[in-house]
Amino acid sequence: MPIVEPTQLHLHLQPGQRLMGIDLGSKTIGLAVCDAGLMVASPLETIKRTRFSVDAAALVRLLGEYRIGALIIGLPINMDGSEGPRCQSTRQFAANLMQLVDLPITFWDERLSTAAVERVLIDEADLSRKRRGEVIDKMAAAYILQGALERVRAATAT
Repeated sequence: MPIVEPTQLHLHLQPGQRLMGIDLGSKTIGLAVCDAGLMVASPLETIKRTRFSVDAAALVRLLGEYRIGALIIGLPINMDGSEGPRCQSTRQFAANLMQLVDLPITFWDERLSTAAVERVLIDEADLSRKRRGEVIDKMAAAYILQGALERVRAATAT
């Protein structure tokens, strides 16, 4: 499947399919899913990264379990809008994943997503540093996915 724009995702989904948000870090992969109505993103889990084959197998299992129809992968663009080594690594991960799954993928600018989630976890949830570390990646994935869902809804409303 191709890499598509967020505004085109709905064209690739079957009824009842959901989206998965992915926050790809160097040590962990945060995952989130949305409901079948494509309205609300919810944190799912965090995978501790090992080798691509092991990480991909865990992802593929979840794709089937949650009836995922497309992936939203956070793209760690630099604050000046340029793409650095982390973007290249993310794009390579997506390319490798596309060899294993036949799903459309879209990239989502994730600038400040982790910082925004951390602020919420500190200010509103009052979580300890240890507990924040346990949930921040999947919360960031939900933040990324929610942004994409809003773009998809805006595109289908016009």
